Amino acid sequence: MVADEKLAKFGAHRKALELFDLVVADVRPLAAHAPLARLVSQQIASADSIAANIEEGYGRGSAKDYSHFLIIARGSAQETLGRYRRLKHWLAPEVVTARVALCGEIIAILTASITTLRRPR
Repeated sequence: MVADEKLAKFGAHRKALELFDLVVADVRPLAAHAPLARLVSQQIASADSIAANIEEGYGRGSAKDYSHFLIIARGSAQETLGRYRRLKHWLAPEVVTARVALCGEIIAILTASITTLRRPR
């Protein structure tokens, strides 16, 4: 199996890519409001960071490096989750609930993967 295929099958990565697309769609209407520009920019950046760190860690080739980047990705997922909670003032409650749940799924997968990678062999 090609490396790209393995990465594509990793649930956290698939969900991170889905989350990024949802974030872009969710915050697009908010971008026109100058006071929200920073929140919008940070939300896009933190969602992008989840997938980007999974990809970078996977490309490193060692379990130690990969687990380190998964920890960073997990932090970005937590950041994205927290910001969705703060964006409740501008987004529909069902959007916030669904995105927080998706972030939680990503965090759970990353946590399990980190535990597995750090397990003594």
